Amino acid sequence: MRNFELEVFFSEWEFKAKYHLTASDMQSMSMKDLLAMATDEEREQFENLWLGYTQTWGLPELRTEIAKTYDTLSADNILCFAGAEEGIYTAMKSMLDEEDHVIVIVPNYQAAETIPLSICDVTGIPLDSENDWNLDIDRVMGALRPNTKLISINFPNNPTGKIISHQDLNKLVDLAREFDIYIFSDEVYRGIELDPAKRIPQIADIYEKGLSLNVMSKAYGLPGLRIGWIATKDNDVLLNLERYKHFLTICNSAPSEVLSLIALRNRNKILDNNVKLLNDNAEKLGKFFAEFPDLFKWSQPDGGAVGYPKYLGPGTANEFCADLLDKTGVLILPPRIYNSELISTPQDHFRVGFGRSGMDEMLDVFYHYLKKNG
Repeated sequence: MRNFELEVFFSEWEFKAKYHLTASDMQSMSMKDLLAMATDEEREQFENLWLGYTQTWGLPELRTEIAKTYDTLSADNILCFAGAEEGIYTAMKSMLDEEDHVIVIVPNYQAAETIPLSICDVTGIPLDSENDWNLDIDRVMGALRPNTKLISINFPNNPTGKIISHQDLNKLVDLAREFDIYIFSDEVYRGIELDPAKRIPQIADIYEKGLSLNVMSKAYGLPGLRIGWIATKDNDVLLNLERYKHFLTICNSAPSEVLSLIALRNRNKILDNNVKLLNDNAEKLGKFFAEFPDLFKWSQPDGGAVGYPKYLGPGTANEFCADLLDKTGVLILPPRIYNSELISTPQDHFRVGFGRSGMDEMLDVFYHYLKKNG
């Protein structure tokens, strides 16, 4: 597999850059703040936790609480992982073989195409940058082959923030059902839609061969817990994933499971606070980019903590991102990070993150850079 370009980039810059204006997660909280949400019984459970091996499937109470975030599932439909990345890797490696074909939307989180590409043929279908990043379901249909095994989607999308319409999601499910194809749906930003009316159902709730991926990292802002999960009604697939996990992490961190349980029991409070922060920061970004109409085209994302503005200025977007980082310490993701091995990707967009605090200071530094160098 090729290098994971985003993680290589972050390995160098995430903790070195002075201003992280491209973070993909929500503002994190401290252990103290999270435990303050716990009941006395939950704090006692955490403080007296036995630090032995845990169950491969995940803490039963945690799986039960995760199932409550779905409309039609139970704990038996949930398998926990050490973050979302392990879930992606495990699903692709256990479900696919060299005779299969996969369809992946582009742009996307790189693992969604790189891991399947290490196994079988993969076709990329673009989100249309000239049409509000919409997905053309007819193009998905046109890419089907007799051996198409899986369609991989990600909404709210990273990096564009696009959410597919309810109508198009239903069309995609109908298409997959007709041809007996799995849908793997990365739903890590669900719950932090800027417009709740655009929230779509989770694929595991509405399709019997749908796999829903989620994690504590993004919408909940708790990546340090390293707890993710896959939900599906296909228990045979879920069992195969559990068997594959035995060769990876085996089981999850016991403290992380209990802390995730506390967070999920307080999910409404956490998500409400995060959506408020997102909307405040999105408003600030909108006003900021509006001051420089000759340099940027900004469309507010539908959901998630990232957006993908278009760069209209001199030079390339990659050069612009590098110069901004060099002169100010403001980190944004250049378009080269979202290069695809499947199809060409727009090279005039860059990723910003707006889920964390400190937006005023970062935009002030960014503003003075543009005034000085514009």
